[in-house]
Amino acid sequence: MNLLEINDLHVNADEKEILKGINLKINKGEIHVIMGPNGSGKTTTANAILNNSQYLKTNGEIIFEGENINNLKTDEIAKKGIFMSFQLPEEIPGISVTDFLKFAKSKITGKPVKIFEFKDELKKYMEELNMNPKNMERSLNVGFSGGEKKKNEILQMLVLNPKLAILDETDSGLDVDAIKTVSKGIEMFKNQNNAILIITHNTKILHSLKVDFVHVLVNGKIAKTGTQELAREIEENGYEQYK
Repeated sequence: MNLLEINDLHVNADEKEILKGINLKINKGEIHVIMGPNGSGKTTTANAILNNSQYLKTNGEIIFEGENINNLKTDEIAKKGIFMSFQLPEEIPGISVTDFLKFAKSKITGKPVKIFEFKDELKKYMEELNMNPKNMERSLNVGFSGGEKKKNEILQMLVLNPKLAILDETDSGLDVDAIKTVSKGIEMFKNQNNAILIITHNTKILHSLKVDFVHVLVNGKIAKTGTQELAREIEENGYEQYK
């Protein structure tokens, strides 16, 4: 059984058809990449999986662990084990990184969080991600640099430990060192019981990460699927041949 299966998915945003029949299968233990130019439907795909109300499914189905999740609420989908990092992470004044993650973890697991063990876990992950441990007590993403915000998204992924992690443009705007740190976090997370879907418009993050499948999304359809070699080909030649 596939972890995630998308069948003939059509999605509208602002009454315009963005996705025009997406098909995708992701198994446990795999890293998939969706690449494409701006406006091709990459972020729409991620938001459709999480059933963001701004995106209207007009046809097709999304199956997660054998269950149709088309009509579930976003928080219900998250509880089933799907996590999404955002291209532009939200700033939340007055809520510390620790409190936010503690609340999110308890909501996902349905169990109270033991605060001292939890803080030790946070410190361990933050050290691995080269994050300042003082950030634990800062308001979530407030005053954080772009790189700190993206590392914070990876920290959330590690703490919440979902079955499927969707990373939307996590590499955008990052320097080489930050991309290596994000890639390290992905490697720390990856195992045979979970899967990762990376959404990006360039190949920078793939330089320090081994992936299983690359899907080229152009004009709302997957134009080609291949291995990491396909990403290198796009880096050299761009997307013109798929338009």
